[in-house]
Amino acid sequence: MKRWIHIAVVSVSLLATFTPAFAQQVERFVPFDNFIQNVAQAASGEYLGRPGNKVQDAAALDQMRHHILTMYDGVHVSNSFVLDNQHIDCVPIDEQPSVRLGSVKTIATPPPASALAGPSQNASARSTKLTSQFSPGQPFDKFGNHIGCSEGSIPMRRITLEEMSHFSNLKAFFDKGPNGVGRTPQGDGFKAPVASAHKYAYTYQYVDNLGGSSTLNVWRPYVNPLVDLFSLSQEWYSGGTGDSTQTAEVGWQKFPSKYGRNISALFVYYTADNYNKTGCYNLDCVAFVQTNNSWTLGGGFPSYSVTGGAQYEVDVQYYLSGGNWWLSVGGTWVGYYPGTLYGSGQMASNAQSIEFGGETVNLDGQNCWPLMGSGEFANKGYTHAAYQSNIWYRDTNSSTWWAGLTKYEPSPFCYTIGGPILEDGTYFYFGGPGGSGC
Repeated sequence: MKRWIHIAVVSVSLLATFTPAFAQQVERFVPFDNFIQNVAQAASGEYLGRPGNKVQDAAALDQMRHHILTMYDGVHVSNSFVLDNQHIDCVPIDEQPSVRLGSVKTIATPPPASALAGPSQNASARSTKLTSQFSPGQPFDKFGNHIGCSEGSIPMRRITLEEMSHFSNLKAFFDKGPNGVGRTPQGDGFKAPVASAHKYAYTYQYVDNLGGSSTLNVWRPYVNPLVDLFSLSQEWYSGGTGDSTQTAEVGWQKFPSKYGRNISALFVYYTADNYNKTGCYNLDCVAFVQTNNSWTLGGGFPSYSVTGGAQYEVDVQYYLSGGNWWLSVGGTWVGYYPGTLYGSGQMASNAQSIEFGGETVNLDGQNCWPLMGSGEFANKGYTHAAYQSNIWYRDTNSSTWWAGLTKYEPSPFCYTIGGPILEDGTYFYFGGPGGSGC
């Protein structure tokens, strides 16, 4: 533990002398039309070589610029606001990129509300459920803009050159993580392309399924942007093998170079070809179709858990219904990955494994790992260690079952798992302080 504390102190000292662009606060509201104009007129010199930026050359920046302008071409934004130092634009459902540019002809109908329920369980009042990112007590942002989007539109986190330039090229921006990190663990048989760049602590079950659900305990672990990339808690639903591996993923993620330093963001991700040519976060490419205005993919949470104090959690679920992988967050169907994304692959009919847990990623060549979960080991228990609870899956007949999980704990000196335990639902504690010597 002393080793990790020393590293953290050094990291904080470094941050005091080096503040990359992504750590800055939004000091000026940029209306949507101005944003588009700025992207179109941006000079490569504004981004190449700036501290914290990694875009490799002017051609890569032009490719990023083209992507942004294509994604927003023909979009009519009704309202924009700033939340968690990120610009959010209210986009008509049928003008979002995955509908306007994708193969979606008609917006699919979500499953019934009754499908949100899993196996019978006793409700616990120990933690507070999060059902929205928008606080009723904060109707306006600091610039006086109304927070939230009207019916018929969705909150779309703005895709900016400032964010994209933290990545070497457009493909790197779409990737789950660099050099293959962030991929589905697929049980202890999975061997990461760059094992030294990421660490897992997760649970899994090989079972044919139409999705499942868990309750994620929400934390905001410290991630040093100088040596670390991200720390997350998530669910993976996957099918296929090798280059045919396909996934639908959801969770929260502390990823400073993408979302800023101060939030853990709600995220989704998918791949149809083992993360090779397909995949992206949230609404960053033509993939996920959002149908509800309650949640912002890539947005933070209104509250985070406190060590020894208040605990906050959010229910997340996937369900392959009507040929589409529907996502629910906080008891609301948010949108879906169209089944057509998976072509004739395994996930077009069902997933073959479920995985739940945490992952951390450092920057290439660094032997220093960020906090996972709360930063406490699993044996610290409730209000100290992070958890996932109420974990269940839906079989191919749409019946729901508590998950029978196996844990995989490859770096116990840095991250551990307590459980999984089947008691009023399947749950486990997980996490740890990271550091070196993992």
